[in-house]
Amino acid sequence: MARRLQDELAAFFFEYDTPRMVLVRNKKVGIVFRLIQLVVLVYVIGWVFVYEKGYQTSSSLISSVSVKLKGLAMTQLQGLGPQVWDVADYVFPAQGDSSFVVMTNFIVTPKQAQDYCAEHPEGGTCKDNSGCTPGKAERKAQGIRTGKCVAFNSTVQTCEIFGWCPVEVDDNIPRPALLREAENFTLFIKNTISFPRFKVTRRNLVEEVNASYMKTCLYHKTLHPLCPVFNLGYIVQASGQDFSSLSEEGGAVGIAIDWDCDLDWHVRHCKPIYEFHGLYGEKNLSQGFNFRFARHYVENGTNHRHLFKVFGIRFDILVDGKAGKFDIIATMTTIGSGIGIFGVATVLCDLLLLHILPKRHYYKQKKFKYAEDMGPGAGEHDPAATSSTLGLQENMRTS
Repeated sequence: MARRLQDELAAFFFEYDTPRMVLVRNKKVGIVFRLIQLVVLVYVIGWVFVYEKGYQTSSSLISSVSVKLKGLAMTQLQGLGPQVWDVADYVFPAQGDSSFVVMTNFIVTPKQAQDYCAEHPEGGTCKDNSGCTPGKAERKAQGIRTGKCVAFNSTVQTCEIFGWCPVEVDDNIPRPALLREAENFTLFIKNTISFPRFKVTRRNLVEEVNASYMKTCLYHKTLHPLCPVFNLGYIVQASGQDFSSLSEEGGAVGIAIDWDCDLDWHVRHCKPIYEFHGLYGEKNLSQGFNFRFARHYVENGTNHRHLFKVFGIRFDILVDGKAGKFDIIATMTTIGSGIGIFGVATVLCDLLLLHILPKRHYYKQKKFKYAEDMGPGAGEHDPAATSSTLGLQENMRTS
């Protein structure tokens, strides 16, 4: 027993086993083997190393965006008179965030006050007081029902409500909007990004963008691709939409800022790329974009408001990107993975040799050695307990 244990330990520590290799002279298999290796080599070098930059470690970004708009528009509203609209009037929210709305169209219900009046027919019609439950408000109601059925006009009766009167009516009302002026408004985007892993901070106001350049430049994909000042009409057109039609009912446009930075080069080569996308649904249901806001004032001690139903273009600024830099660990990992993929050639060629070619049985005899499961006889040594050197000598005698 002690002798057997000693042999096992000696074999474990002082012997080295190597796989048996068989050289196969077959033109078809040889060509297939080299072609597969060539494909793997092109993939590892061309795709993994060159295109995907597998020798680099990467970092995601942290981004901050602020915007400013410039432009004036003028409208002539019945009941309100002429009015000039500036940034504080047509941009929501006013402070300029990465998501904002530019008002391009609106319907105004002027001089509303808290009072009793007939509900709009969208809130439901009635024939008598029994059809108006006091204290109830329907889904599209503009006030709380009082329990009376009153005339909305000469042909329709609706429930009386307590709310802001007169109620909003937007059926076929002309919209005196900002269509022509809004198309020429300009948008200034200031974007700051940081790659925490590499401690790199970068702004879209790159080296080529200085104070004098910004005063005159206007973004164009080919002429001025780094200018951070954009024309709203150009943005909408580049997103594949028509500004006039989009302004009627509102819509959404995405402004994508992509940073793809290779920090193996100087940081000045890290520059933003701007792209524009139309964010609209495929269905015709609930098309456009609108919301309401009110301007309150007090007249003769009574609180009044002008109610605006706003149609506008919603702009969403989306910042994405990554940075890469050489890293020895990433390089060695990629090389190791590439070497492992080379094993695919051996597996496929073995499959071809051992299972497909006509001489597959012959190749199996050359590749594998078979041993019968026979136990030791009386007084004989267990073959498993002998050293690898004796086993090698025995194999040489029988080969």
